[in-house]
Amino acid sequence: MKQAWLKDWPWETVVIINAGLCKEKNAPHKPTSEGYEPTQKLWESSRTRELTLRETLEICRKCHKLAPFCFYNGNTFVAIGRTLIQDLLRKMSPVKAHAFRSVVGHYIAGTAGSDELTKALDELG
Repeated sequence: MKQAWLKDWPWETVVIINAGLCKEKNAPHKPTSEGYEPTQKLWESSRTRELTLRETLEICRKCHKLAPFCFYNGNTFVAIGRTLIQDLLRKMSPVKAHAFRSVVGHYIAGTAGSDELTKALDELG
């Protein structure tokens, strides 16, 4: 099932999320010299595209790895990914919802692999 998962997520919103995370942890919020522009381009070029959930989560993971901000890149894109799946989680049992949410977050953060995400997505049906 493809849809424009990121259509309501302009780059400015991503920046605001990161700024909020930085403020909460008393860390400076600023872009990186190498990662910010490529990440912004990838994000904005993906926003209008119809994507599978897997493709969308992969974009979040790539953006995390590109490190557009000095701090909390993982937290920023994990927060977005987990928000994107909220409607799916409501249709699951609490145990399955917790497990799926965890896999999505860990995949975006780079601590879970493709096989784990595939298994979780397959269980969605």
